[in-house]
Amino acid sequence: MIFAAILAGGIGTRMGNVEKPKQFLLLGSKPILIHTIEKFHINHNFEEIIVLCPKKWINFTEDLVSKYIKDKHKIKVIEGGDLRNDTIMNCVSYIEENHDLDEDAIIVTHDSVRPFISHRIIDENIKYASEYGACDTVIPATDTIVESKDNKFINNIPNRQNMYQGQTPQSFKINKLKKLYNNTSNEEKEILTDACKIFSINNEKVFLVEGDVTNIKITYHHDLKVANSILKSK
Repeated sequence: MIFAAILAGGIGTRMGNVEKPKQFLLLGSKPILIHTIEKFHINHNFEEIIVLCPKKWINFTEDLVSKYIKDKHKIKVIEGGDLRNDTIMNCVSYIEENHDLDEDAIIVTHDSVRPFISHRIIDENIKYASEYGACDTVIPATDTIVESKDNKFINNIPNRQNMYQGQTPQSFKINKLKKLYNNTSNEEKEILTDACKIFSINNEKVFLVEGDVTNIKITYHHDLKVANSILKSK
């Protein structure tokens, strides 16, 4: 069984003074979130697509899904958590409560504001999560990466050939993800900004899936302008 988790829990503070979270802003003629959901909706591998958003936006999100997506029976909107990994674990709990899972069940987690994800990336996430237990979508770093621990002076400049920029999806075998998360200390959980780190701090391998430069995350107003340009070019 394969599930998609669309992470729409952000409130979009970096987008500036907007009346709604960024995932609900229009990209072309449809909200960003709808573009993203559609990419997963047309992929027949998914048992269910779970959209996780702030509690006060659940009804609004359900209305959007009803408006833009005709066959919505596979889409469920539930409440996300305070942090990214809390949101993912909320999704895992929902899946466990509503489905009989085996050891091969997979969750494909994706940012709601990455609407240009390709079908190739989705299919490869499913393939390699099934094969390795976990995978992350990345692109090679094109700029030099500079590390500074005090935000004032350079501490390290790692070899760019070994550096990648993380995208999403990040995909996992559900039971393995839950087991590793539960084995993680509270101190470690406090510094987890990324679900793949749950695997890496437990010395578990995470396979790299090749991403795409167009698989952008819409965070700032400039990103939305770029996204509209990409949409027009498609």
